[in-house]
Order: sequence, then C-alpha cells, then structure tokens
Amino acid sequence: MTTSRPAEFEDEKLVTLAQKGQREAFEVLVERYKQKAYRIAFDFTRDREEAKDLSQEAFLRAFTHLQSFDLRAGFYTWFYRILVNLCLDYRRRRGRIAWESFDEKTHMAGGQSEMAGAISSPDREAMSGEISRRVGEALQALPAKQRTAFILKNHQGLSIHDIAKVMQSAEGTIKVHLHRAVATLRQKLAELV
Repeated sequence: MTTSRPAEFEDEKLVTLAQKGQREAFEVLVERYKQKAYRIAFDFTRDREEAKDLSQEAFLRAFTHLQSFDLRAGFYTWFYRILVNLCLDYRRRRGRIAWESFDEKTHMAGGQSEMAGAISSPDREAMSGEISRRVGEALQALPAKQRTAFILKNHQGLSIHDIAKVMQSAEGTIKVHLHRAVATLRQKLAELV
C-alpha cells in the first residue's frame, strides 16, 4: 500500500490487504459502500436510525467474517447479501413496519413536491402524503422475495445479475419476482394513476 493510495485499489485487492490485517483497506471498502448500504437498509426499515444501525452491523459482520470470504466472489455481492439478510431478519423481528414515505428524498427536500414544477400547497402535500402511504403499504404487502428484488432493482439500481447473486437465486427467478411485484403494485395502485 505504499506505492498507491488504498482508495485506488479494486475491491479484491482491498479485501486481500484487509485479510492480511490492514484495517485501513477495509475502511476504504466501508467508505466506498456505506451510502448504498444505508439506502438499502432505509428502504427496508423506513427509519433512519435503524438503517444506520443495520448498515453498521452489516459492515461489522463482513469484517468479522472477512477471513472466510472467497475471492472468487465479488465483495460487493457478498457484502450486500449480508446486509439484505440482516434487513430481512429485522423485518421478521419487527413484523409490519409503517413506511414513512415512498421516497426519502422528499423528506430531505423539506417535503416540497416537484410535481410539474408547481408551488407546494396543503392539498398537494396531503395528496402526496396519501400517495406515499399507499405505495408504502402496497410495497409492504408484497411477499419478502418480491419486495427485496423490487427494492434492489428499482431503489438501488442493481442489475438482475447482481440481485440474483445477493438473493442467491437464479436470474430467471429474480425476473419472475420482479414481474410479479410490478404486476401486484400496478393492480393495487391502479386507482392512483
């Protein structure tokens, strides 16, 4: 690590260095993936503090089990499998979780709606809140595998291939989960369109 900065290394090189005891190499991996990990955890929990806790727990477990990591797999896929499993366990423990909003960015923008560039009004905010609540309920009602595939694809932008690795399923199975999730959401949310 003396000739190059750790941030310039590929994931596999950083894992190898971390396995040899160089903690700063793992810290680079944490920095590289912490925002994505938080967003995935938030999509499952809809709670900022729980999302932080789950993403930190995922990194802790990854660090703890780093010696058993097989370099033939990608770190990204291996880590997100740990994170998704933690999130699914959280949901099982907590049962039904009320979704605050479909999109955290709405809250971060101060609740302002960007619908057709119009100025926010109480009616529009109420309607937006109702839509957000109904979308959250529809997502919540999906079976766990469909919801997980949908969140990873549509909220995190993962490819079918990566989702299949994370969920340890065949790509065809992931496509079926996504198709069924979209069909169910369309049916449940048809009156909103």
